Order: sequence, then structure tokens, then C-alpha cells
Amino acid sequence: MSQTGQDDRLAATLKQYFGHDTFRPMQREIIEAVCDGRDSFVIMPTGGGKSLCYQLPALMGEGTTVVISPLIALMQDQVAQLQQNGIRATLINSTLGRDEAFDRERRAIQGEYDLIYLAPERLMSTSGSRLLRQLDVARFAIDECHCISEWGHDFRPEYRMLGQLRDQFAGRFSDTPIVALTATATPRVREDILAQLHLRDPAVYLGDFERSNLNYELRPKKDMLRQVGAYLKANPLHEGIIYCQSRRKCEEMAEKLQASGVSAVPYHAGLDASVREQNQHDFIYGDKRVVCATIAFGMGVDKPDVRFVIHADMPRSLEGYYQETGRAGRDGLPADCIFFYSGGDRGKVEHFIEQKEDEEERKHAYWQLQQVVSFAHATGCRMPLLLGYFGQEHTGSCGHCDNCSAPPKLLDVTVHAQKLLSAIIRTGQRFGVGHVIKVLRGSKEQRVLDYGHDQLSVYGIGADQPDGHWRQLAEQLIHDGTIGTSADQFRTLHLTPESKDILKGDREITMPISTIAAQSGSSRRSTAQDDDLGPIDSELFEKLRALRKQLADEQGVPPYVVFGDKSLRQMAASLPMDDEGFLAVSGVGQTKLDKYGPAFMGVIREHEPANS
Repeated sequence: MSQTGQDDRLAATLKQYFGHDTFRPMQREIIEAVCDGRDSFVIMPTGGGKSLCYQLPALMGEGTTVVISPLIALMQDQVAQLQQNGIRATLINSTLGRDEAFDRERRAIQGEYDLIYLAPERLMSTSGSRLLRQLDVARFAIDECHCISEWGHDFRPEYRMLGQLRDQFAGRFSDTPIVALTATATPRVREDILAQLHLRDPAVYLGDFERSNLNYELRPKKDMLRQVGAYLKANPLHEGIIYCQSRRKCEEMAEKLQASGVSAVPYHAGLDASVREQNQHDFIYGDKRVVCATIAFGMGVDKPDVRFVIHADMPRSLEGYYQETGRAGRDGLPADCIFFYSGGDRGKVEHFIEQKEDEEERKHAYWQLQQVVSFAHATGCRMPLLLGYFGQEHTGSCGHCDNCSAPPKLLDVTVHAQKLLSAIIRTGQRFGVGHVIKVLRGSKEQRVLDYGHDQLSVYGIGADQPDGHWRQLAEQLIHDGTIGTSADQFRTLHLTPESKDILKGDREITMPISTIAAQSGSSRRSTAQDDDLGPIDSELFEKLRALRKQLADEQGVPPYVVFGDKSLRQMAASLPMDDEGFLAVSGVGQTKLDKYGPAFMGVIREHEPANS
């Protein structure tokens, strides 16, 4: 087939089955390599369209594409979306009964599926091996391939078996191409993936890690429940995830939100499996607005319309933070990523790190934590730090972080720093930040009086500033090495050689006073910018959302499997009332036009006369 003929066929298949008129960056190039049978390694950010890179080639030739996927929920979600698009796809996993699994295997052997999803354990099991020996495998697609690397954030030992795929089965798959895909991988993890999978002269595609539809912002952690509540009240249609470090905090946060009228559920590994599964189901299907979760939640969740991800506690690495915030805005529409920061959280993470027995592991964990702290303290664009972690350079001025949208004003706090350092000296360099601040602010707390610290010359000299001001200053000086801390759980403060220049007045200290900090308790609307679809009829949009939920519930699928928010917004903006207009909507292919077009266009026609 000529290049022009292949291009036309790719474009026609893209529109017919996936409802898109154009490819996203790198997709066409990757798809062509996969169709040509070349091993490929794809690192593309969440929302970049990785899945299409093996799903579309599965429709272009003979044989079945075998997809190795790590989680049942992820398989179910992707297969449901493929089937909605009229694509012959299935999964075989532990949720199926014996007869159903056997029937699907039989149909797969007869060539009735273009894609079949398996977990790595299933693939390498006795039944999986039996299936593979009889299956016409066009290619293997290894999704979430970072799971094969112990240096990654979701290491799964079962993935190590995949490196032996070509050596087993008596050479049956020695020439079968492999495409490996992941959203996040540091340079070290990338090298490990390539080594573990034994890819042959792979075409390597490294996408742009920047997610310009995500707005990143840091807020000082004060009365966090009030801060979160204010955000939810100002953005009543937003659904999202609140990440917490502990199981108890997940449950407390969910309970308090429920008490304030927000439909919220907890999610963590300590919950009964059936409860955990139900809570995840309710969030994905739009029956619950917020899930309060540990990092156990997320990798298997493909919900594209998550409008916010809030970190109530400090993440332990920028890689984990990027992965978790990446669950917002998968549909390409604006979303908020809000990180509530406090120095106390840093101490908790350091205490956790100190429990590690391996010295190299401790050093690496401290290095990871330092990257997070540097990101939190940045006064310029945050993207160079975040993307630099993955080896990508960024010139700054991203326009979608708080420091770019509202550059912080710098306050000269040299005198305040001198007061803080003096208080550390006068109290003997053996107390934590909380006690030192109490002395500075003239607290009459019994412990201050018992030590006689109310008699010190520094007692009360900082009463003109609030507690939060001193904590922010202390954390900044700890971050830049001016103040040292003990490695134990008490985090006592001591001076370092860098302290001397400040005390002598030879070094100026400035501290950012950001508009985010000033507004942290207000009911601000989302800071994410609107999409480029232009004005939409919000009343019609809500009617379309209601119809989508009704149709999804009837089929037992998540609403976004019917249509994503982007498609509904485009319908509310362009008002399609015939087949041609409906097909022009992003995400509408022939199957969805036939299945849903009459119902959605009917709602649009009924709505328009009332507003004309």
C-alpha cells in the first residue's frame, strides 16, 4: 500500500472507531512503526493518547493484539470503551467464571477478537500459555511497563516474567513485535525497562511531560478542611481525588466532608476488599464526588473527567507527585492540582525515611524528598523542577502554575531571620521549631515557663508576627541549609556555618508572600483556564450530562464511556442537529452516532426552541 493510501486508511479508521479527526503529537509516527512490526518503547504523559498507539494498529491487520495490563479495573475500563466504539475486544481475568473464561479463550482462538487483555500472571500461567500457543498473536502491548522496574513507583515482580516472553514457547514469538508503554519514567527507569524487556532495536518515543491543561499550585496548610471545603463550594461540579498519607486521615477527611454535605468516600488498603471496590466504583461511575485515598488508589483508574487532585500531605517523591496529579484532566480539559504544604509534613516523611534499614535506600529517599521540598519552595516557574526530574528541560514561564499566574511578592525578612536564629541559640539549640516560635511570640505555655525561657532576651520579640509567618521562615531557612535539624522524630534546630552571615547582617533574606497564601481560605473558583471551545449553553450541558448518566446506568458502564465531558461541551457549543454535525463532534464515530446520536440530538432540538 502506498504511503498516501496508508495515511488515508489510518485517518478513516481513527474517525470511524475513535471519533477523532486528527492524531495527537507523535501518535501517527508511533502507530506507523507498530504497524510495520517494529519493537517500540513509548513514554508519553497521561492524557497523551498512549492506548491508541496499539489499539488502532490492532484494527489494521490480521491477528490479535495481546495487551498485558496490571490491574483488573484498568482492563475493564479500557475494554468497555473499546466495545462502545464497536471494536472487538475482551479480557480474561480472575473476575470471570470458569465457563466464561473458557468461552472467551475459544472465541479468541477462532479469531473473534482484535484485542485481548491479560494480567502478566495470567499470561504466564498454565492456562495463559495454552491460549498463547493456539492464538494468532500480531503483537504484544505491555501497558504501564514501568511496573517492571524496581526503580519505578509501581514495581510489580510479576512484570519481570515478561522479559522471557520471546525465550519461551519454543521460539513461537521470537519475531513477534513488542510495544511497551508508560506515562512516567525517569532516565534510570527507562534504561531498566529496555534491559528487562530485551526489546530489539526499538523505536523510542519520548513525549513532552508537560501537561499544560493542569494548573499546579502550592498552598500553606492551615485549616485545611475549611480550605478544601471552600474550593469544593466554589466549584460545585468538580469531581476529584484527595490524597492523604495515612489510612486514618483518609477516613477522617471523608467523614468530615460527608458531614458538610459533600458526597465523599475513603479508599485505602486497610478497607475490606468489597468496600474498597464499591467506593472506587461509586467514584468512577459519578455516584460519589470525592475519593479520599492513599496512593493505593489511582493506577487502575482511567476516569478522564477528574477536575482536581489535592495533596493533603506531602508526597514522598516528585515522580509519585507527577503520577498522582496526572490523574486529573485526562480528557484534556482544565484541572487543578493543589498541594497543601507544611514543614511538619517534611518532618513526618524524614522520620519514616529513618526507619529504613538500607543506607543507600535512605539516601535515595532523602534525595527524593529534597526534590519535593525544592519544588514546594520555588519562587519562579515550577515546571523546570518538576519536568527536570524526568530529564526534560524547561525554560520557565509555563503560564499554568501559581508562580507564573500570580508571581509572589518578596518581603525582606532579614531582621526576622536574625531573631529566629538568636532564639535558637538562646534556647540551647535543643528544641524544635514549635517551641522556638512560642518563645519568640511570648507564649505563657507551661513548658516555656518551666524552662525559664520567658526570662530570655528573645522572649516575645516576635509577637508582632503570626505563628504561620515564623513557620514559613523556619522552613525556608531549613531548606536552604541556614538551619539544621536533627534526624530523629523531634527535629531539634541548630545553626550551621551559613547562619553566621545572616547574624552579622552580611546576607539578605527574602521570603515570598504569595497571593495564593493570602487567599488560601477564600472560596476561590478553579484557577484552571477554560478550554477553547468558546461559550457553551450551561443549561444544555447539564441536560446532556443527565442523559449520559441515564444511558450509562442502563448499560452498567461509567458515564465517560458513553461520552467524555469534552464531547458534551462541544455538543453544547456547536448544537449539532443532523448526522453530519454530530459526527463532527470529537469522540463521535459511526458506532456512537448510530447508538446515541438520536437521543442526544433529540435533547438538543428540544432545548433550542425554548432558548431561541
